[in-house]
Amino acid sequence: MSRQETKTDVILIGAGIMSATLGMLLKELDPNLQITVFEKLASAGEESSNEWNNAGTGHAALCELNYTVEKPDGSVDIKKALEINEQFQVSLQFWSYLVNNQVLHNPEDFIMPLPHMSLVLGEKNVDFLQKRFEAMVRNPLFEGMEFSKDPEKLKEWIPLIMQNRDYKAPIAATKMDSGTDVNFGALTRLLFANLAKKDVGIHYKHSVNDLKRTADGHWEVKVQNLDSGITETHSAKFVFVGGGGGSLHLLQKSGIPEGKHMGGFPVSGIFLVCKNPDIVAKHHAKVYGKAKVGAPPMSVPHLDTRFIDNKKSLLFGPFAGFSPKFLKTGSMFDLISSVKPDNLFTMLAAGAKNMSLTSYLIQQLMLSKEKRIEELREFIPNAKADDWDLIVAGQRVQVIKDTEAGGKGTLQFGTEVVTAADGSIAALLGASPGASTAVHVMLEVIRKCFPEQIPEWESKLKEMIPSYGIPLKENPKLLHEVHTLTAQTLRLSEKKPIYN
Repeated sequence: MSRQETKTDVILIGAGIMSATLGMLLKELDPNLQITVFEKLASAGEESSNEWNNAGTGHAALCELNYTVEKPDGSVDIKKALEINEQFQVSLQFWSYLVNNQVLHNPEDFIMPLPHMSLVLGEKNVDFLQKRFEAMVRNPLFEGMEFSKDPEKLKEWIPLIMQNRDYKAPIAATKMDSGTDVNFGALTRLLFANLAKKDVGIHYKHSVNDLKRTADGHWEVKVQNLDSGITETHSAKFVFVGGGGGSLHLLQKSGIPEGKHMGGFPVSGIFLVCKNPDIVAKHHAKVYGKAKVGAPPMSVPHLDTRFIDNKKSLLFGPFAGFSPKFLKTGSMFDLISSVKPDNLFTMLAAGAKNMSLTSYLIQQLMLSKEKRIEELREFIPNAKADDWDLIVAGQRVQVIKDTEAGGKGTLQFGTEVVTAADGSIAALLGASPGASTAVHVMLEVIRKCFPEQIPEWESKLKEMIPSYGIPLKENPKLLHEVHTLTAQTLRLSEKKPIYN
């Protein structure tokens, strides 16, 4: 086995949407940066970013009820929803910049306008949804949201869901026409194709097996060429670990203190996909329901229109599955090998705290297809099993760490970035809203890891992100300008063809 050594400025591990976004941002900010990417699979966007491995929702908190919480006094806290929406606006602005600068040419290749809706049943849930609507619609970020509990109006919005429905139980929905369906797999591939044109070295079928800090403060990364078997050594001033579920193991190998006492718990998603084009044609929205009592936030059921390969599809889920793998293409030993002396008690505490999650996963694993169809019938009353197939989506590794609020072994349900104190390495962990907020998250990585360059990059950042550094929720005029810009550039305000 021979050894080669190469130096570069930046190493990106993993060819998913996060690395693609960070690479593109850095190349726009400094075209002279030398960037190298390593991906163990044969092409970009094949794991969590792949269009069949995620729901394709442009997460802007328009329909996701788990981003709004009912407080003890009955009011609804929308702070998290405002935060997520602001972050998605940043992604829209950057994508618009790339389209305007001919980096991306056809927005419909990766983003389509699609109404986002929340749907609830039962008097208590209807009351909650109405209070949520009243709290949100007062903020400029959610201007245009509609609420209705009139079955006739809901028939107009969601005819497939309302067909043959028993109206004895109260029902209500909210609708935002400014929602989107995003093909993150296609976007990832488009971004990497452009990075290759910018002289970024992209190496597929290369597995990063180890990394360590060198005496001069650089990072030495050992990479195996999976075709030749040769192990190469690369060094860089900055490393970003964006390997999805595989990031945790590399974070642990880095040895940075910030990565201590952290663990991960893998959960896979299973969806029902409709194969009957007549049914697919009757639904045009992403409709999110409310998680059942005791179920984790990641289990929120939703019926989604998808646009993949210029074809309209219909998915329902997710149902939870379990595999000890941290990636779909991972190892059965991923979970057990992630348990280290420094996180053992954190993991044990998480297990003791989350018996309800364990019980939920066991119940989900035991569901037959017919039982899953029964859950689908809460959305589509006359759903038939023959019209639907099961598909296994991507693996998500939920972060486990010790927190001040939750104590030892707290299970996190968001996106986490772990950064070394000196900013020389950063690793992305966690799940939703993930890809939708990729630009915001990567800007935070740049802010923490390239602080000396921020002053000279600021004008370019404002060119790419007009709202950079300005909260849109407090600036209605700028928000209107941003909405108009992104809607026009990304063609979100135009009527799109519906593919069957």
